[in-house]
Amino acid sequence: MEAVKITIQATVQAPTEKVWAYYTQPEHITNWNFASDDWQCPWATNDMRIGGRYVARMEAKDGSFGFDLEAVYESIEPGKSFIYSMGGRKVEVQFSAVETGTQVVITFDAETENPVEMQRAGWQSILDNFKLYAEGC
Repeated sequence: MEAVKITIQATVQAPTEKVWAYYTQPEHITNWNFASDDWQCPWATNDMRIGGRYVARMEAKDGSFGFDLEAVYESIEPGKSFIYSMGGRKVEVQFSAVETGTQVVITFDAETENPVEMQRAGWQSILDNFKLYAEGC
């Protein structure tokens, strides 16, 4: 059975080079990679090459829950797009220059444990947090 695909997007008012860097560099990932203020991303690593691993620690600030989000890169077009796999689920991230900055479009395979709308809202919240961070720096 083919996975349900979910697409989210945001337009970041910043040049594509900056948006790419802030989205992919660990020192920036830790500042935005969480869906709400009661969560955090205390560390991240990113070996951005085909076959390289991306790992980000996501955890509740109160220490009640946490997990490592791990992925392996399958395709990279620097400054434009990348695809990675998380345990068989694919995620594609695209960066496009637009008149007002950079459009970021993420399409990912839904997992089967949580409702699709919950997944969409969570990923959109993280992307919105990224937008706020990138525009504020």
